[in-house]
Amino acid sequence: MSFWTDKNVLVTGATGLLGSHMVEELLARGAAPVCLVRDGVPRSLFHGRGLDRRCVSVQGQLEDYALLERVINEHEIEAVFHLGAQTIVGTAGRNPLSTWEANVRGSYNLLEACRRNERKVRRVVVASSDKAYGDQPVLPYTEASPLEGRFPYDCSKSCTDLIARCYFDSYQLPVCVTRCGNLFGPGDLNWNRIIPGTVRSVVRGERPIVRSDGTFVRDYVYVGDAVAAYLELAEQMDRPEVVGEAFNFSDERPQSVLEIVDRVLGHMDARHLPPVILGEASREIREQFLASEKARRVLGWRPRHGLDEGLQRTIAWYRELLGAA
Repeated sequence: MSFWTDKNVLVTGATGLLGSHMVEELLARGAAPVCLVRDGVPRSLFHGRGLDRRCVSVQGQLEDYALLERVINEHEIEAVFHLGAQTIVGTAGRNPLSTWEANVRGSYNLLEACRRNERKVRRVVVASSDKAYGDQPVLPYTEASPLEGRFPYDCSKSCTDLIARCYFDSYQLPVCVTRCGNLFGPGDLNWNRIIPGTVRSVVRGERPIVRSDGTFVRDYVYVGDAVAAYLELAEQMDRPEVVGEAFNFSDERPQSVLEIVDRVLGHMDARHLPPVILGEASREIREQFLASEKARRVLGWRPRHGLDEGLQRTIAWYRELLGAA
């Protein structure tokens, strides 16, 4: 029997890239997911694979505290994966208030609702980000690096991260924090991200657009590896050396934007479509990547999919979605 069999699990952000895959895996492991959904996204995996018909869907927002407390109480939630957030850097730059409302207020609302129901809620995994570290002079980031997000999105994740650990230190709420690199995989409909945008451009026979100068460096983590990391972390939270801790998850092979675009073009036999480099990106950190030694040592976690295998799976999904041969 699976660790997750018959467990009532709240997943916020269930229609997103990570959320959809998380719900699908929880169902496969016998859990009973309860999913907080703000907007209906018909092309998402959550709807496209019929996950919405196999779990409890609650329409609402993280900003609604009363809703969160009702859901956690009435559905007797035992575990929480807090994945819901405004995740687009450009959106945060244009409208920081809505990003902080969702990411900061939404996080403390959820954690407080869990605290009020702490007799039932036994584990809470909160999604932070590599962006929470801000711009650091020493790379790669380790979990000991300070949280110094300065731009709107980065700041929102620094705050989320600090609030989550505050609830552990102050109230002994069983919380852990994850800090991942840039997630990619089937189901990502945010076309302004470099991998989905590049694939869509190639399918249309167009040159992909690079907003930056192409030299920005990031980690790229396949969504299946991230799901496995979250589940492994949650399952081990009864261990005193795990609960209350933050963990980096990365394949530890940072890539520049131009390198990742070239890999996508290579897999799609499209190097005749070189990218258009705009050099317009602002309020973004030039280099950031993570060390995952702590996750290997404490949790025994390692990514199972290489970057190229993940890209091949991702490209195949987009080709089907976009009707390409």
